[in-house]
Amino acid sequence: MISFFRRLAIASLLLPLALSAAVSPANAAIPANIEKALKASKIDTNALSLAVVPLNGPGTSNFVNADVSVNPASTMKLVTTYAALELLGPTHQWKTEFHTDGQLKDGVLNGNLYLKGGGDPKLNMEKLWLLMRDLRANGVREVKGDLVLDRSHFVQPELPQFNDDGGDDDKPFLVEPDSLLINLKAMRFIARGEPGKVSVSVEPPIAGMRIDNQVKALPAGKCPDFPDVRYNLVKQFDGSTMVVTGKLPAGCSVQSYLAPLDHQAYAAGVVRAIWQELGGTIQGQDRLGEVPKNARLLVRAFSPDLVEIIRDINKYSNNTMARQLFLSLGAEFRTSADADDAKAAQRVIRQWLARKGISAPHLVMENGSGLSRAERVSAREMAALLKAAWDGPYAAEFIASMPLVAMDGTMRKRLRRTDLAGEAHIKTGTLNTVRAIAGYSRDANGNTWAVVAILNHPRPWGASAILDQVLVDLYRQPKQTSQTAQR
Repeated sequence: MISFFRRLAIASLLLPLALSAAVSPANAAIPANIEKALKASKIDTNALSLAVVPLNGPGTSNFVNADVSVNPASTMKLVTTYAALELLGPTHQWKTEFHTDGQLKDGVLNGNLYLKGGGDPKLNMEKLWLLMRDLRANGVREVKGDLVLDRSHFVQPELPQFNDDGGDDDKPFLVEPDSLLINLKAMRFIARGEPGKVSVSVEPPIAGMRIDNQVKALPAGKCPDFPDVRYNLVKQFDGSTMVVTGKLPAGCSVQSYLAPLDHQAYAAGVVRAIWQELGGTIQGQDRLGEVPKNARLLVRAFSPDLVEIIRDINKYSNNTMARQLFLSLGAEFRTSADADDAKAAQRVIRQWLARKGISAPHLVMENGSGLSRAERVSAREMAALLKAAWDGPYAAEFIASMPLVAMDGTMRKRLRRTDLAGEAHIKTGTLNTVRAIAGYSRDANGNTWAVVAILNHPRPWGASAILDQVLVDLYRQPKQTSQTAQR
């Protein structure tokens, strides 16, 4: 009897391994067309991880190097946005508020004006203007005290600065997240060549920032493909000066998108500029601080629903908004044991995946955007997440957030004039050593597949064509007859 129970115990230990082997088939061969594309780009087949899973029709799953830990680049945003949909809910909103610790009388606020950020990923200029217009409509004209910025909503992690291609750190896609993120901290500089001079303007206007225009005007001529106009921010005790140099022919213009200011200077400068346009004044200084417990709420604005936020994140691969969302998950579920909101987000996403029965031993999340050298996942894990989302209650919202092949987002220029146009929702990922796609694609029979293809290679040149070939091969499924459909 003891021997029987011992054999039973051993069998029970081996059963999960047997089941795991059943659902984790060995590597299949790389399809011939994809292997040919890899060879054409001189990329080894081991550099490609592939997972293709049928979702609502016949077909055979295909896994190639699918259990290798790889850098997914911006396809990591799918993990962050899907987790947010289920954990925060599709109608989740962020709020931004103005408070005061003083009294309002005859348009004069005798006290400080507090702007409290709630982590809104999409607090743009229009929304801020409407919020301040509401403040003005509520009778505030002159503020006697300080403008106090409350940026305490997030417990920020200490993460290394990421700059994949070196050079200027002022690029908008490198903007760090912040509790009081306004307009993605972006500025649009416009240089226009006119007869005898070059004009330089900036949107939005920033109070306290001056422009030192040193651009040389050239006679009218052919406009260069890459105009010689350069920007250098000089910080001073009483504000900042943007020194603009270079040369530009008359009749030519160039736009440059930069994020040279820190979050505090940008937020305070924008608020003061808008308030001045609305006919108001702020007598005091700009400073950081938290809203006092006895402060009074003046006005409040809400963000769009989460479903609109994740559409911006996935369609256009917005790194800063993805990082805002990741920290928002941490802030929502933070406990005293969490060192910061990134650690809290990592914990809550792992717990959520475990509840869904998704094993993800390769998953490493640093900031949730994919703009990282540390983030990792396997193709099989990403495919499992896509299948879970397909079966989940918010499948339509999640799928619609991804770029539509040959039509919009980061896929708008790919696979044009092919049968795949409009047939797939695909999130892309790009770093210097990474090219990736992940999402949902229909085949010629109208059946939908989850597809993940991630290529990690020191020189991934031509890799986009390889990944496009994955989608083309997937689309060309054998014609489905009524008998195969019944099976």
